Amino acid sequence: MEKTILFDVDGVFLSEERYFDASALTVWELLHSDNYLGVSGDTFEAAPLEPKIREVRTRVFSNDDVLNFIKSRGINSNWDMVFLAFSYQLIRLVEQLKKAKGDQVASILQNQINRNEIADLKSWLIEEKQNFVPDYASFVSDFSKGNAVKGEMLSYLNQIALEKCGVKTEMFSRNSELWVLCQQTFQEWYLGDGLIVDSIGRVSFQPGKKGFLSDEIAIVPPSKMRVILQGLKDRGYRLGIGTGRPSIETYVPLEELGLLEFFEPNRIVTASHVLDAENEFPEKAPLSKPHPYCYLHGYLTREQSVAEALSYTLTEEEKKHLLIVGDSLADLLAARSIGCQFAATLTGLSGEEAREKFVQEKAEFIWKDVSEVASLTW
Repeated sequence: MEKTILFDVDGVFLSEERYFDASALTVWELLHSDNYLGVSGDTFEAAPLEPKIREVRTRVFSNDDVLNFIKSRGINSNWDMVFLAFSYQLIRLVEQLKKAKGDQVASILQNQINRNEIADLKSWLIEEKQNFVPDYASFVSDFSKGNAVKGEMLSYLNQIALEKCGVKTEMFSRNSELWVLCQQTFQEWYLGDGLIVDSIGRVSFQPGKKGFLSDEIAIVPPSKMRVILQGLKDRGYRLGIGTGRPSIETYVPLEELGLLEFFEPNRIVTASHVLDAENEFPEKAPLSKPHPYCYLHGYLTREQSVAEALSYTLTEEEKKHLLIVGDSLADLLAARSIGCQFAATLTGLSGEEAREKFVQEKAEFIWKDVSEVASLTW
């Protein structure tokens, strides 16, 4: 039986740093841009220079404590990160305004939240002459009160809304209009004005963003990685990808780096394919990592249907012939759900500090970086 290796992209081939920058800038925009909440205390700009980007990320993710916490709870999607971070501040804002506006503002949490509702919150802040000060660090302390992991993190926002605002709601979920707004605004930042239409079907709501796609940072020099991937193919390995990146953000940088050609096209499964699968089977959502869907479909190839991928269980022999390579707990959990082997790369957000966690979880391989796949004897 042929052996298959399925790779994550972020933290394996490409640095995650720009994704985290874009995530922080998205939360910053939704809070401070006049097109959204317009919270005072910072001046929003669509094309910040590097020092401002660094300062925004430091604040929004509280010196990356928030990032590390979210990833430790099994969240691997930047869209989910933005939704969690922004929704938490939005709940705190409603808590503050409720003291003056009562049920009028509290009821906003019981329905879908989109631009109109955000405009209402902004107008109420102005009407009451109130200033809202985001408390980014308290995200960790409030979420630490519960044990929510993976997709449960998103629905735990409903519990926080109940505790802080006395409002019973089920609005906070991956199927909400607010999640879509966060996702599309993140795409504006990452792709920039030039490519955003191809991703979400419209121009940037806030124009002027340059995008980060041309700023990608390869973890291993591409020339070295090309030799390694060719060597794996020469040895008979089937190579694929399972990534939380949308298609355009996967294909473009990998092609520019000369790496795309080494992966079988039908074994590349991106966040775009995951969203399509969720639209086809909404009752199965969320299907993003740590759900194993992207890896299962990559193993079967996209020539097979979504239904087949969702229902497929690997045989014991197949499990022995599949290896997943990733940098995060979400990747490891996906591998464990499948029952296959897992190789951890120490090139994600936590770096070498992640080694202890992967040792505890009994990862079959732990590599300094993905180049060590060249020595694979499995």
